[in-house]
Amino acid sequence: MGEKELIIDAKDIYKRFYIGQPNELEILHGISLKVYKGEFVAIVGASGSGKSTLMNIIGVLDKPTEGRYNLEGVDIMAAHDSELSDIRNQKIGFVFQTYNLISRTSAQKNVELPMLYRGIPGKKRAERARELLAMVGMEERMHHNPDELSGGQKQRVAIARAMANDPAILLCDEPTGALDSKTGRHVMDIFHKLNEEQGKTIVFITHSPELADECQRILTLSDGQFTGEREGSVHHDVAV
Repeated sequence: MGEKELIIDAKDIYKRFYIGQPNELEILHGISLKVYKGEFVAIVGASGSGKSTLMNIIGVLDKPTEGRYNLEGVDIMAAHDSELSDIRNQKIGFVFQTYNLISRTSAQKNVELPMLYRGIPGKKRAERARELLAMVGMEERMHHNPDELSGGQKQRVAIARAMANDPAILLCDEPTGALDSKTGRHVMDIFHKLNEEQGKTIVFITHSPELADECQRILTLSDGQFTGEREGSVHHDVAV
Protein backbone atom coordinates (compact mmCIF):
# COMPACT_ATOMS: atom_id res chain seq x y z
CA MET A 1 0.00 0.00 0.00
CA GLY A 2 1.40 3.38 -1.00
CA GLU A 3 1.71 6.44 1.17
CA LYS A 4 -1.55 8.20 1.92
CA GLU A 5 -2.17 11.33 -0.13
CA LEU A 6 -2.17 14.52 1.92
CA ILE A 7 -5.06 16.82 0.97
CA ILE A 8 -4.82 19.48 3.71
CA ASP A 9 -1.47 20.41 5.23
CA ALA A 10 -1.71 23.44 7.51
CA LYS A 11 1.10 24.40 9.86
CA ASP A 12 1.25 27.03 12.64
CA ILE A 13 -1.83 28.93 11.46
CA TYR A 14 -2.49 32.23 13.21
CA LYS A 15 -5.34 34.59 12.42
CA ARG A 16 -5.48 38.11 13.77
CA PHE A 17 -7.92 40.92 13.10
CA TYR A 18 -7.45 44.73 13.57
CA ILE A 19 -3.69 44.24 13.31
CA GLY A 20 -1.64 47.03 14.89
CA GLN A 21 -4.69 48.59 16.55
CA PRO A 22 -5.43 48.69 20.29
CA ASN A 23 -8.27 46.19 19.75
CA GLU A 24 -6.08 43.67 17.88
CA LEU A 25 -7.63 40.24 18.26
CA GLU A 26 -6.01 36.86 17.74
CA ILE A 27 -8.61 34.18 16.96
CA LEU A 28 -6.41 31.22 15.93
CA HIS A 29 -3.25 30.55 17.92
CA GLY A 30 -0.88 28.39 15.89
CA ILE A 31 -3.12 25.62 14.54
CA SER A 32 -1.65 22.68 12.62
CA LEU A 33 -3.84 20.24 10.69
CA LYS A 34 -3.26 17.33 8.30
CA VAL A 35 -6.13 15.64 6.47
CA TYR A 36 -5.53 12.67 4.16
CA LYS A 37 -7.45 11.60 1.09
CA GLY A 38 -10.62 9.67 1.93
CA GLU A 39 -10.75 10.76 5.59
CA PHE A 40 -13.96 11.87 7.31
CA VAL A 41 -12.75 14.35 9.95
CA ALA A 42 -14.83 16.30 12.44
CA ILE A 43 -13.78 19.61 13.96
CA VAL A 44 -15.92 20.08 17.03
CA GLY A 45 -16.11 23.14 19.23
CA ALA A 46 -18.49 25.47 21.01
CA SER A 47 -19.63 28.78 19.61
CA GLY A 48 -16.73 31.25 19.69
CA SER A 49 -14.05 28.53 19.57
CA GLY A 50 -12.75 29.75 16.18
CA LYS A 51 -14.53 27.16 14.00
CA SER A 52 -15.82 29.65 11.42
CA THR A 53 -12.46 31.43 11.16
CA LEU A 54 -10.71 28.09 10.65
CA MET A 55 -13.31 26.99 8.11
CA ASN A 56 -12.79 30.18 6.10
CA ILE A 57 -9.06 29.47 5.99
CA ILE A 58 -9.45 25.76 5.08
CA GLY A 59 -11.99 26.80 2.43
CA VAL A 60 -9.64 29.46 1.00
CA LEU A 61 -12.22 32.17 1.73
CA ASP A 62 -9.59 33.91 3.88
CA LYS A 63 -5.82 33.71 4.36
CA PRO A 64 -4.00 33.18 7.66
CA THR A 65 -2.08 36.08 9.17
CA GLU A 66 0.85 33.70 9.70
CA GLY A 67 1.64 30.09 8.93
CA ARG A 68 1.55 27.92 5.84
CA TYR A 69 -1.29 26.11 4.13
CA ASN A 70 -1.04 23.61 1.28
CA LEU A 71 -4.21 22.27 -0.31
CA GLU A 72 -3.62 19.26 -2.56
CA GLY A 73 -0.03 20.39 -3.05
CA VAL A 74 -0.87 24.04 -3.84
CA ASP A 75 0.76 26.70 -1.63
CA ILE A 76 -2.28 28.80 -0.75
CA MET A 77 -0.20 31.58 0.81
CA ALA A 78 1.63 32.15 -2.50
CA ALA A 79 -1.41 31.81 -4.78
CA HIS A 80 -2.93 34.83 -6.58
CA ASP A 81 -6.61 35.78 -6.21
CA SER A 82 -7.61 34.33 -9.59
CA GLU A 83 -5.93 31.03 -8.69
CA LEU A 84 -7.66 31.02 -5.30
CA SER A 85 -11.01 31.54 -7.02
CA ASP A 86 -10.36 28.49 -9.24
CA ILE A 87 -9.34 26.45 -6.20
CA ARG A 88 -12.57 27.34 -4.37
CA ASN A 89 -14.62 26.44 -7.44
CA GLN A 90 -12.86 23.21 -8.37
CA LYS A 91 -11.15 21.72 -5.31
CA ILE A 92 -13.62 22.52 -2.52
CA GLY A 93 -17.31 21.69 -2.21
CA PHE A 94 -19.00 23.85 0.44
CA VAL A 95 -22.08 22.80 2.41
CA PHE A 96 -23.35 25.52 4.76
CA GLN A 97 -25.93 25.49 7.54
CA THR A 98 -27.99 28.06 5.63
CA TYR A 99 -27.86 26.18 2.27
CA ASN A 100 -26.88 29.34 0.28
CA LEU A 101 -29.07 28.37 -2.68
CA ILE A 102 -30.14 30.95 -5.27
CA SER A 103 -33.81 31.56 -4.56
CA ARG A 104 -35.54 32.03 -7.91
CA THR A 105 -33.61 29.25 -9.62
CA SER A 106 -34.52 25.56 -9.89
CA ALA A 107 -32.69 22.88 -7.92
CA GLN A 108 -31.12 21.68 -11.17
CA LYS A 109 -29.84 25.15 -12.11
CA ASN A 110 -28.45 25.62 -8.59
CA VAL A 111 -26.44 22.42 -8.99
CA GLU A 112 -25.26 23.49 -12.44
CA LEU A 113 -23.87 26.82 -11.21
CA PRO A 114 -20.33 25.72 -10.18
CA MET A 115 -20.01 23.94 -13.54
CA LEU A 116 -21.15 27.09 -15.36
CA TYR A 117 -18.32 29.05 -13.69
CA ARG A 118 -15.94 26.34 -14.80
CA GLY A 119 -17.06 26.67 -18.43
CA ILE A 120 -18.65 23.22 -18.79
CA PRO A 121 -21.13 23.08 -21.73
CA GLY A 122 -24.87 23.26 -21.02
CA LYS A 123 -25.80 19.72 -22.01
CA LYS A 124 -23.05 18.18 -19.89
CA ARG A 125 -23.95 20.44 -16.93
CA ALA A 126 -27.62 19.44 -17.06
CA GLU A 127 -26.74 15.75 -17.28
CA ARG A 128 -24.36 15.86 -14.31
CA ALA A 129 -26.81 17.96 -12.25
CA ARG A 130 -29.56 15.37 -12.84
CA GLU A 131 -27.21 12.53 -11.84
CA LEU A 132 -26.18 14.32 -8.63
CA LEU A 133 -29.77 15.17 -7.68
CA ALA A 134 -30.73 11.52 -8.20
CA MET A 135 -27.81 10.51 -5.98
CA VAL A 136 -29.21 12.58 -3.08
CA GLY A 137 -32.79 11.45 -3.72
CA MET A 138 -33.98 14.74 -5.24
CA GLU A 139 -34.63 13.74 -8.88
CA GLU A 140 -38.40 14.29 -8.41
CA ARG A 141 -37.85 17.89 -7.28
CA MET A 142 -35.16 19.06 -9.71
CA HIS A 143 -37.42 21.69 -11.30
CA HIS A 144 -38.57 23.15 -7.96
CA ASN A 145 -37.19 26.41 -6.61
CA PRO A 146 -35.69 26.47 -3.09
CA ASP A 147 -38.78 28.17 -1.58
CA GLU A 148 -40.79 25.09 -2.65
CA LEU A 149 -38.46 22.74 -0.77
CA SER A 150 -38.16 21.74 2.90
CA GLY A 151 -34.95 22.39 4.85
CA GLY A 152 -33.76 18.82 4.37
CA GLN A 153 -34.48 18.95 0.64
CA LYS A 154 -32.59 22.24 0.32
CA GLN A 155 -29.59 20.71 2.07
CA ARG A 156 -29.67 17.71 -0.30
CA VAL A 157 -29.60 20.13 -3.24
CA ALA A 158 -26.71 21.99 -1.56
CA ILE A 159 -24.78 18.71 -1.22
CA ALA A 160 -25.40 17.90 -4.90
CA ARG A 161 -24.15 21.38 -5.82
CA ALA A 162 -21.05 20.91 -3.61
CA MET A 163 -20.25 17.75 -5.60
CA ALA A 164 -20.74 19.41 -9.02
CA ASN A 165 -17.05 19.76 -9.92
CA ASP A 166 -16.01 16.55 -8.12
CA PRO A 167 -13.97 18.48 -5.53
CA ALA A 168 -10.97 17.09 -3.64
CA ILE A 169 -12.70 17.93 -0.36
CA LEU A 170 -16.19 18.57 1.00
CA LEU A 171 -16.17 21.27 3.66
CA CYS A 172 -19.32 21.14 5.76
CA ASP A 173 -20.10 23.92 8.24
CA GLU A 174 -22.84 22.80 10.69
CA PRO A 175 -24.73 21.21 7.75
CA THR A 176 -27.42 19.71 10.01
CA GLY A 177 -27.63 22.73 12.33
CA ALA A 178 -30.92 24.04 10.95
CA LEU A 179 -32.59 20.61 10.59
CA ASP A 180 -34.64 18.44 12.95
CA SER A 181 -32.93 15.25 14.11
CA LYS A 182 -34.64 12.88 11.64
CA THR A 183 -33.84 15.11 8.64
CA GLY A 184 -30.34 15.68 9.96
CA ARG A 185 -29.93 11.90 10.12
CA HIS A 186 -30.79 11.59 6.39
CA VAL A 187 -28.30 14.31 5.51
CA MET A 188 -25.59 12.68 7.64
CA ASP A 189 -26.26 9.36 5.86
CA ILE A 190 -25.56 11.06 2.52
CA PHE A 191 -22.17 12.24 3.79
CA HIS A 192 -21.32 8.70 4.95
CA LYS A 193 -22.34 7.35 1.57
CA LEU A 194 -20.14 9.87 -0.27
CA ASN A 195 -17.22 9.04 2.00
CA GLU A 196 -17.60 5.26 1.94
CA GLU A 197 -18.73 4.66 -1.64
CA GLN A 198 -16.89 7.47 -3.46
CA GLY A 199 -13.95 7.92 -1.10
CA LYS A 200 -14.75 11.62 -0.73
CA THR A 201 -12.61 13.52 1.79
CA ILE A 202 -14.88 15.35 4.24
CA VAL A 203 -14.14 17.96 6.90
CA PHE A 204 -17.23 18.29 9.06
CA ILE A 205 -17.46 21.30 11.37
CA THR A 206 -20.00 20.91 14.16
CA HIS A 207 -20.84 21.78 17.76
CA SER A 208 -22.53 18.36 18.18
CA PRO A 209 -20.40 15.68 19.93
CA GLU A 210 -22.92 13.03 18.79
CA LEU A 211 -22.45 13.83 15.09
CA ALA A 212 -18.70 14.23 15.53
CA ASP A 213 -18.61 10.74 17.05
CA GLU A 214 -19.68 9.28 13.70
CA CYS A 215 -16.59 10.63 11.96
CA GLN A 216 -13.33 8.68 11.74
CA ARG A 217 -11.27 11.31 13.54
CA ILE A 218 -12.39 14.08 15.86
CA LEU A 219 -10.43 17.25 16.61
CA THR A 220 -11.62 19.45 19.46
CA LEU A 221 -11.19 23.19 18.99
CA SER A 222 -11.27 25.44 22.03
CA ASP A 223 -10.30 29.13 22.16
CA GLY A 224 -8.53 28.99 18.80
CA GLN A 225 -6.43 25.91 19.52
CA PHE A 226 -6.82 22.16 19.09
CA THR A 227 -7.09 20.71 22.58
CA GLY A 228 -7.64 17.07 21.73
CA GLU A 229 -7.79 14.44 19.00
CA ARG A 230 -9.46 11.02 19.09
CA GLU A 231 -11.04 8.41 16.88
CA GLY A 232 -14.79 8.29 16.38
CA SER A 233 -16.62 5.60 18.33
CA VAL A 234 -19.86 5.15 16.40
CA HIS A 235 -19.80 2.49 13.70
CA HIS A 236 -22.11 3.66 10.95
CA ASP A 237 -24.09 1.52 8.51
CA VAL A 238 -25.14 3.48 5.44
CA ALA A 239 -28.83 3.12 4.68
CA VAL A 240 -29.70 5.73 2.09
